[in-house]
Amino acid sequence: MASQTEIEATYNYMDELFRLCFGQHGDCSGAMFDLDFSKTLEQAQARKHEYILSNLHIGPGKRILDVGCGWGPVLAAAREKGALGVGLTLSSRQAEACRRDGLEVYIKDWKEVDVDTYGRFNAVSSVGSFEHFCSEQEFLEGKQESVYARFFNLCSDLMSSGERLFLQTMLWGKNAPHQQDISLHAKRGSNEYVVAVLKKFYPGSWLPLSEEQIIGCAKPWFEVVSLKNGRLDYIETMGRWNIMKGFNFAKLLAMIKTSRYFFVDRNFRYKLQSFLFSYNCECFKREIMDHQRMVFQKI
Repeated sequence: MASQTEIEATYNYMDELFRLCFGQHGDCSGAMFDLDFSKTLEQAQARKHEYILSNLHIGPGKRILDVGCGWGPVLAAAREKGALGVGLTLSSRQAEACRRDGLEVYIKDWKEVDVDTYGRFNAVSSVGSFEHFCSEQEFLEGKQESVYARFFNLCSDLMSSGERLFLQTMLWGKNAPHQQDISLHAKRGSNEYVVAVLKKFYPGSWLPLSEEQIIGCAKPWFEVVSLKNGRLDYIETMGRWNIMKGFNFAKLLAMIKTSRYFFVDRNFRYKLQSFLFSYNCECFKREIMDHQRMVFQKI
């Protein structure tokens, strides 16, 4: 799994600018347009949060654990429904932003959690964090499925029979390059090169092979309720991310602050390259990566 240092290398540097652009509880994962691209990004993100919470049967007094809670969009939506949310993140900046708004968020690795840590829950969500659960090294050591099984086992321990888990995650797509071919020395712009640059953006992370792999890992504890592919919605989401919209002095100052990472983070130039050339979006367009929303119910 990506370490706290690696997660912070991905998310901490963008904290201030991201919140200025997308709000205090900005969502940095794919929205749910349902192929209706007349929706605004805000409407599509709200639609996703409603989809998650309704499928998890979250209402007044219910407890939800959000693993990899980011800046707290699901927790904030759950609070509006009168639910009690607990969030986990490995980003100190994300945790600080959530706590400032009164959300209960901890800097905690889910592998350090058991039923005695925060108690039991009526539902668990993981929106975009599952893709960080297995590192490339763990994949090479053949541990990927055991890592996923451990997560599902934890979720099962935290919930009662009939209660639900929601996962939204990137997956490797049908055109994903072989691991051994991924290289910064590959032809610039090739699938192998693009993924190599993204590895610098998401250090310590390796994607699931397929939805079938995830379902197989969950099978001892959970059955599938629904699957909803989100690849096209994610392409649209990234097309809507525009930091120049409503540009002001605060955003300019945040951009200047962010630029200092160019001198302290040797991988920052790759992060800029990935951002400028929209490599993440390109991976979805080329079907190097896929995307899935998955609802599970505890057996």
